[in-house]
Parts: sequence; C-alpha cells; structure tokens
Amino acid sequence: MTASGAPFSAVLLAWYDREAADLPWRARPGSPPDPARAYLVWLSEIMLQQTQVETVRPYFERFIAAYPTVEALAAAPLDDVLKLWEGLGYYSRARHLHRAAQIVVEHYGGRFPGTAAGLRELPGIGRYTAGAIASIAYGERVPVLDGNVIRVFARVTDLTDDVAAGAVKASLWELAEDWLPPTRCGDANQALMELGRRMCTPRHPRCLTCPISGHCLAYARGTQDVRPVKRARAATPHHDVTAGLIWNGRGELLIAQRPLDGLLGGLWEFPGGKVEPGERYEDCLRRELREELGIEVAVDDLFCVVRHAFTHFSITLHTFNCRYVSGEPQTLGVQAFAWVQPVQLDAYAFGKADRQVIAQLRSRGEMLL
Repeated sequence: MTASGAPFSAVLLAWYDREAADLPWRARPGSPPDPARAYLVWLSEIMLQQTQVETVRPYFERFIAAYPTVEALAAAPLDDVLKLWEGLGYYSRARHLHRAAQIVVEHYGGRFPGTAAGLRELPGIGRYTAGAIASIAYGERVPVLDGNVIRVFARVTDLTDDVAAGAVKASLWELAEDWLPPTRCGDANQALMELGRRMCTPRHPRCLTCPISGHCLAYARGTQDVRPVKRARAATPHHDVTAGLIWNGRGELLIAQRPLDGLLGGLWEFPGGKVEPGERYEDCLRRELREELGIEVAVDDLFCVVRHAFTHFSITLHTFNCRYVSGEPQTLGVQAFAWVQPVQLDAYAFGKADRQVIAQLRSRGEMLL
C-alpha cells in the first residue's frame, strides 16, 4: 500500500465531498480539523454507538440546547442527563458521558485530550470512538472500525472469514490503518462510515451507484450479499419479570432507582424482579420487594403485561397493582426510592418497559397529565 492510502481513497473522498449528509455535529467536508469541535464530535459518537443517525439527531440537538458546553454537561445532575437520554437506550453511555465530562473539566481544564491514546483514558471511550474524535477533531492519523467500515472492508476484499473472530478483527484494524490517506484522515474515516451506512448497506447494497464498486472484489465476484461472514447467533434468553404499582393511602406510588452499576443503572422503575423457576408471579413480587426495599405488600390484580427486547435477552414484564402494608422502605437493593403522585412520574427517567406501563396508567385515566 502506498502512502496515498487505499486504492479508492481519492474517489471515496470526492464522493464524500459531494454527498456527505448534513449533520448537526459535522463540519463541511474539507474543513481543517478543529479541536473546538471535539465536544460535538464526542457527544455524537457516543450517541451513535449502536444507534441509527436519524434516531440520534433530535437527541443530539436537545442535548446541545441543554448543555452547549462540556462544562454545562459536567455540572448537570445525573438524573437530568438520564432524563434527557430517556428512550435512546444503552444507558451506560449516558452515565459514562456524564462522568467523562466531569473528568475533562476537572483534570483537563475543559479541553479533551488531543490524541486517541489520551481519549481512551476517559470512561465510555474505546478504540473506535477515540479514533473518530482524534481524527475528526484533531486530524490524528488513526483509523476507525465500526460495523459500517467492517462491512465495506469485508466486501472490498471479499473476506471469507468470520468478521467477529478476534484475529480477523485485529487484521481489519491493521487494514483500516494501512488504508488511511496521509491527510484528511477525519474525512476519510467519515466517508467510510457514510458509505457503509448509505451505499454498502447490510441488505441490498447499492453496488451499481457505489463510487468504489470498481475496487470491490465481492461485487466483481457476485458475493456481496453473503459478505460479511458472521457466525450464527445463539438463541436469545427470555425472562419473566414482575413489577408492582405500589399504592399507599395517599394516592402515591412507590418507585425505585436502579443501582448505578447495573443494567439500566440510574433509571427509575416500578420495583420488582426476575421470576425464579417454579415461582408464582405474586410470590416473586413479594419476595423481591422484601429483598430490595424491606417492605410488605398485598398483591392485587394484574395491571398489564409488557414485552421488551434488550440486546442479549428479552423479558415479559408482569405488572400488578399492590397495596403497601408495612415496613419502612430501605435501599437494600436499590439506589434510592420515592413516593410520588402519578402526575409526577414524567419528571423521572424510566426505561422503555416501564414507560409502557406509565402509558397504560395515562390511558386508563390514572395520571392527571
């Protein structure tokens, strides 16, 4: 490989100059790297992890309106950040985002580290995200390798190996670095990602109009629809889970905040937990409430059933109306708890399954919103 990068670098950058999507975090193609844009690039890249561009756009715009600088984000309460993130999923990203902002302000004077190696010291920033920020905002010659870029490289080289295998992934990182041009590295990385997102799509790639199809071995051999090669996924586990709408005599509901270091950490929920084998739903709910909050309840009627899929498993959430009986709530297995009027629920950040329960409360007239 020559110092000019990939054999298609010039044509790919020309395509990007013409066709780059207008995104609120993106500078005009060909603009020089600008460290002042590191905050915007970082925020967008964290949001774009496992999430589509069009889903991210309104969240990004709301975040920038609420927190226009890293200092503003660092000073915000975590609950407010999680509430603004609500619905975007993968909530550990929001917790890491908040902590990283605080570190940048406290230890770096509000300026992000200027190298990929330095950026990887921050929470929530791995090799891909560090490469994106360092190349786009600082012009460092470092590669990126996300799902879009992997797909492009697997087709261009007609790769027959499983792209999820560790050794194969390592070789793809080497290829990504070898194929970077000596200049405009940020644009080259963004062009590859955009090509994968818009042209070299997972299904029905637009090979006839792809700017680099003349360099693509899979297209030449007609194998583009079976690249990249990926191992078959294991069956997704499923769990039955219970939750309680726990009412006291004042018309208030008991909600609990999940531990910060676990799944959906920091979000609020209607308390409950996973059903053990052979356990009745009602017994599970009473047990979980004793273990997590130290309270006794009377379990009444089934309020609703919600099904939800996470990345690696799915749940069926069985939510029951409950009457608070005894025991002062304690933080035995939760981060915090609160008694709230139904009208106050929208002030708290909930996961998607619990938001569906709230929607049921609203539709049945139990929330005066």
